[in-house]
Amino acid sequence: MRGMGAGRVRVKTAKGRTAQSTRWLERQLNDPYVRKAKAEGWRSRAAFKLIELDEKFHFVKGSRYVVDLGVAPGGWAQVVKKLCPKAKVVGIDLLPTDPIPDVTLFEMDFMDDKAPELLREALGGADPDLIISDMAANTVGHAQTDHLRTMGLVEAAVWFAVENLQKGGSFVAKVFAGGTDGELLAVLKKHFTTVKHAKPPASRKGSVEWYVVAQGFKGRVDAPVDLDGEIEEERSTSR
Repeated sequence: MRGMGAGRVRVKTAKGRTAQSTRWLERQLNDPYVRKAKAEGWRSRAAFKLIELDEKFHFVKGSRYVVDLGVAPGGWAQVVKKLCPKAKVVGIDLLPTDPIPDVTLFEMDFMDDKAPELLREALGGADPDLIISDMAANTVGHAQTDHLRTMGLVEAAVWFAVENLQKGGSFVAKVFAGGTDGELLAVLKKHFTTVKHAKPPASRKGSVEWYVVAQGFKGRVDAPVDLDGEIEEERSTSR
């Protein structure tokens, strides 16, 4: 991304600060996306991930009813409202999210049985034409467990999309290295015209996160699912 160069900041380990927290702070201070997000008023560097994905796949502009799963701290919802000022946007997260103008926010677990109905009601009964999910489970330090917990959230988001999206709608969700597992991939291929994986430049180098972008929702399909299906992988190189 242009215009983000600057001298490197080094952080000394201070009393009461661990080496790990010092490395994190130094990374934050030297991250050009963090600096640019602060300069432009985005709540997090994650805003650029959605911006870059939309520049490639064009799923945000024109949206009228949007659900943001894992909305905190609110960067993705900000992007949607900037690109689609008239869109009705509703977000949900376990973590608190500071108010965003013209965005309805719920501080609750998306896995709560009441959540889907509350999200639908917040859209005035309309079906969403875009569902975005940056959800990830809290890590416990065990890679396989962390992956399974996050993919459980992805699975819930996929089925929420299948049950609620408008025909022609789009679904975008964070997954981890290896992409969407076989069964979920088959569900997406069954219900969407195109399904691709992408890693936007704003994702940190070495990060295991990828995003699945499913577009052209076909509506509920009752035909058998092809569990051996594959999808095209879109690799983005850092700019």
